[in-house]
Amino acid sequence: MRGEPVVGIQPSVMRWARESAGMSVDDVATRLKRQLAEVESWESGDGAPTYPQLERLAYELYKRPLAVFFLPEPPQEVSPRQQFRTLPAEELASLSRDTYLHLRKARAYQAGLEDLYSETNPAPRKIWHHVSLQRNQDVAAQAMNIRRELGIDSPIQAQWGGDDQALKAWRSAIERMGVFVFKDSFKQKTISGFCLRDHEFPLIYINNSTTKTRQIFSLLHELAHILFDVSGISKFDTSYITELPAREQELEVFCNAVAAEVLIPFDEFSRVTAGVPSNVDALDDAYFSRVARYFGVSREAILRRFLDSGRATRDFYESKAREWTDQMVERDGGGGSWYASRGAYLSDTLLREVFARRLRGQLSSERAAEYLGVKPANLPGLEDLVLHRTRN
Repeated sequence: MRGEPVVGIQPSVMRWARESAGMSVDDVATRLKRQLAEVESWESGDGAPTYPQLERLAYELYKRPLAVFFLPEPPQEVSPRQQFRTLPAEELASLSRDTYLHLRKARAYQAGLEDLYSETNPAPRKIWHHVSLQRNQDVAAQAMNIRRELGIDSPIQAQWGGDDQALKAWRSAIERMGVFVFKDSFKQKTISGFCLRDHEFPLIYINNSTTKTRQIFSLLHELAHILFDVSGISKFDTSYITELPAREQELEVFCNAVAAEVLIPFDEFSRVTAGVPSNVDALDDAYFSRVARYFGVSREAILRRFLDSGRATRDFYESKAREWTDQMVERDGGGGSWYASRGAYLSDTLLREVFARRLRGQLSSERAAEYLGVKPANLPGLEDLVLHRTRN
């Protein structure tokens, strides 16, 4: 009966399902409005949830198929602690349930890509086959190799009409080179994004809950991780870097340097800013905005370049960074189209492939929806969006 404890659930599976969702026992008890001791009994084997409780655990809290709870032991799955070396153990332990679910969703996309493309990346030229980053080599030269592979130079950057166009251009260039890029809004606002390395289907996943310029830097930072052949998860506040072991500290500093050099080549930056004083602390915001627009980056990224070259003081940089961060609120209107948002979140390469195969009758609606992580009823609206992009 539905009100009786479910028979056949292994305590180890219950514990794994909770921990893999980034939840504590207390979190579960609070969400279910049950006593802490009752939830603990499910994981000790002294008790078991009822069928309705198990359904809530599976579908609402842990986001798992119901069948997984009847496995004899927890399935093999890579944990964030095993996969990511770029956050301290304490930071990894503090990842929210929402972030855990984004990581799981990204792995599902990666597995879907492998299945959809029969384990072979469709890109004619894969950037990680031609650029392999090394910390003991010149950053500027390696960044130039990345720009060359992506087909982006300073004249092209100068033609972009704004942050949105710049983000789309960088993202499109990276996807053309075989790296799949996804976005989503994170509830854990401190996370800027992460990447999952793979020899055929590397994936970048960016937090959409911030400005376009911040997303661009995150995109290039995670690309550097992939080209270094390391999965990474990153935060906006870089103070966590000092808590990492020496090797990981060097890696994060290196990836930041590569991202900055790809976005703002130092030689070009020196040329553009040659006419200003040796110390820029007295310059107004309008100047930093003009240079930022030229490179398609944030004002903070430009000021950081001045700081690194000894042309701004640390106090001025930190003061302005705080001021500009407070100003940078994403203005999305709050009532946009679900289809437009979902279309922006999903990899464009994946979207086009799924709907091309669906139009050719090679994919059912159910299978197409599985690859995209949406309900079958949402496919027509997404299909209209993709066809509109293709026509334009």
